[in-house]
Amino acid sequence: MADLNITNLKMNSDKYIFKNKLSLRRKSKRKLYIESAFMFILSILLVYLNYLIPNKILLFQNLLTNLNKSFILSKGLFVSLYDIFVVLFILISSIVCLILLIGTFYRIYKIFKRNKKTIR
Repeated sequence: MADLNITNLKMNSDKYIFKNKLSLRRKSKRKLYIESAFMFILSILLVYLNYLIPNKILLFQNLLTNLNKSFILSKGLFVSLYDIFVVLFILISSIVCLILLIGTFYRIYKIFKRNKKTIR
């Protein structure tokens, strides 16, 4: 019993897991200016990309019809996938059934063959 080593007797509480991981110092003004410049450049780039998209009003007007069409197509896709999976299940189960039947007849054959050897 003396050579029993238990290393984790003093487990720290879970509330102190991230005690020294967070930096609570304030960011310098230079770093704040750099971050704000990056955010400004990114926002200008996004506005420019939105400006380049043609027919925005038409896209918004056709949004509901496009969503409806995509829903109908996805429903048809899922129905087709269901049919495909049913056919695959039928094929795989038929193959497994055939293998099991062959194994059954082979075992019965081995049993009869073994009995013929012991009769002699």
